[in-house]
Amino acid sequence: AYTSTASSVVLVTTSPLLVALASPWLLREHLTRRVWEGVLMATAGGVIIGWGDFGLGPQQALGDALALAGSVCATGYFLIGRRLRARLGLIAYIFVVYTTAALVVIALALATRQPFTGYQAQTFLWFLLLALLPQLIGHSSFNWALRYTSATLATVPVLAEPIGSTILAYLILGEGVTWWKLAGGALILVGILIVSWRR
Repeated sequence: AYTSTASSVVLVTTSPLLVALASPWLLREHLTRRVWEGVLMATAGGVIIGWGDFGLGPQQALGDALALAGSVCATGYFLIGRRLRARLGLIAYIFVVYTTAALVVIALALATRQPFTGYQAQTFLWFLLLALLPQLIGHSSFNWALRYTSATLATVPVLAEPIGSTILAYLILGEGVTWWKLAGGALILVGILIVSWRR
């Protein structure tokens, strides 16, 4: 509502870079030069995708600030998850995390007087798909990986989200795809390949 899809996703998916910066101090996980190169390259690709859409007005600045706040929250989520997953099984961990998230969303909806009913059937279908695909499959995959690899490596696939969002924004919202976005997407894929090579 406040900024473009590309800008929002590019900013919120800087969390792997923040995780990489915080991991050596908070988790004692030191990264190789190759991992740093790949993370920085993929982050640069994301910036290229969103560059033309970054706005300077107050509305866009608010949207970009909210996206950056989301990135900081996601960083904390992954760092805490890395620490807890060493002791907790996947089902126990996601049960607590997802239940807490659901209760917070319900409380916020009640506090802001958002309706729980009255939506079209297609809207409820989208709600269900959001719960099944990005939540149960996507987030659970990240949470599974946090037990077996460093927080940075577990979060690197997040860097590919600007590619997916650009495609979906084109198909659903009619937002254009430029050569810059294609170049940024290629850079992201190369960065992810560098990080995951021989892993």
